Amino acid sequence: MTKGKEYLQICLAASAGGHISQLLKIVDNWNGYSTFYITTTEVMRNKLRECSKVYVVGECNQQYPIRVIKVLVRCIKVVLRERPDVVISTGAAAGCIVCFLGKLLSAKIVWVDSITNVERISLSGRMVRYIADLFLVQWPELAQRYSNVEYVGSVI
Repeated sequence: MTKGKEYLQICLAASAGGHISQLLKIVDNWNGYSTFYITTTEVMRNKLRECSKVYVVGECNQQYPIRVIKVLVRCIKVVLRERPDVVISTGAAAGCIVCFLGKLLSAKIVWVDSITNVERISLSGRMVRYIADLFLVQWPELAQRYSNVEYVGSVI
């Protein structure tokens, strides 16, 4: 049985700053679907509150492993509560974590790598690429360089 549009649960996961800005540039593509955001700062909660449900999990990166663990635990709680059918992310670390957690629950994973990644896909993207159902890059050269990566024109 296929879920109807209004019942398809979409998680939009992105770190504050450029990642969430790029995700918001394609916001019209999921109008009418049930959505929620996972982001990294309270400032973004206030900005996104009018759009949908927003969860703030905190910032982390590979240089601060304790923060990564804290963010992981927060992400687990959100993903188990919301049970997304699709995870769409532009990165970075928190988005990567949510993609892996979503995949464990059989969610479809869509990764849109940043337009700023001209010569190489992001570290998070390089990890998610192997589990993504759709991995989009902004530059045709990157699609030629990596497997499991598509260029369909400038997305963002």
